[in-house]
Amino acid sequence: MADPAQRLSENAPGEFFVDASCIDCETCMIVAPDLFGESDRELAYVLRQPGDAAERHRALMALVACPTRSIGTVSRLDARRAAASFPEPVTPDGDVLYCGYAHEESFGASSYLIRRPGGNVLVDSPRAAGPLLKRLDALGGVALMFLTHRDDVADHETFRRRYGCTRVLHADDMGPGTAGIERRLEGEEPVALAEDLLAIPVPGHTRGSAALLFDRRVLFSGDHLWGDGRGRLAASRRVAWHSWRRQIASMERLLDVPFQWVLPGHGRPWRAASEADRRRQLQDLLRRMRGGDGEAPGSGLPGGLPERSGT
Repeated sequence: MADPAQRLSENAPGEFFVDASCIDCETCMIVAPDLFGESDRELAYVLRQPGDAAERHRALMALVACPTRSIGTVSRLDARRAAASFPEPVTPDGDVLYCGYAHEESFGASSYLIRRPGGNVLVDSPRAAGPLLKRLDALGGVALMFLTHRDDVADHETFRRRYGCTRVLHADDMGPGTAGIERRLEGEEPVALAEDLLAIPVPGHTRGSAALLFDRRVLFSGDHLWGDGRGRLAASRRVAWHSWRRQIASMERLLDVPFQWVLPGHGRPWRAASEADRRRQLQDLLRRMRGGDGEAPGSGLPGGLPERSGT
């Protein structure tokens, strides 16, 4: 639990607080963006206290989703309804949901559930928390688990044991903890996993990074591409752990990939206003990347990711 003695000075006075164990993964800012912000020290803090019951519920959802349990309350509040609120819909028709329950081993990465008649898909691994597992059971379980890269695998074995799901990961990102993965992607050509699921290798952040395109409209991008929270697409040389040159080439291949949404592991979700806007945004990002960096001015790194430099 969060420690009141380690309460950050930036927090607004009141019931909710963030303590010094925060890893700045931005989970709370994704769940409750009106209540949590990022300080100059690159730590989350309570921007303002909830003003009504609905806002208190969002703050409690952020509390249960936090991977490091860095959000606390002064008094003992009932968080059971908040705990049962994940996964929550992202797309208007509710076929893509945000899982919450980020995992510290994945640096607080976001994960998502795709609801589809051919079997539900879990994109990257959330924390295998009891309330989330119960909700996944009620939604039909998990048939396929798509892992975008080696770092966001977390509790993948727990989900395999519970649901018998087929796990997918690129061979170039396999390691001792993922040796039992059932399906390995190879090479750099897109692979159709189903009529509505296309795996797209995007080496750069890691050698085996891969994105997943669902229904020609939602791109699950891992740590290859993200929204900067200001309406622009972003990437960063500082987290190109494998190769910045290859990440640029991978980004170029996305120019002709139809998508409306970008749902990343780290960074903010992004939605294109139109197909022309999608292409224009990618072209602008590529110009920035070729110039040395893909970040929008002042955007910083995507939350939670440690900085490393690729070639």
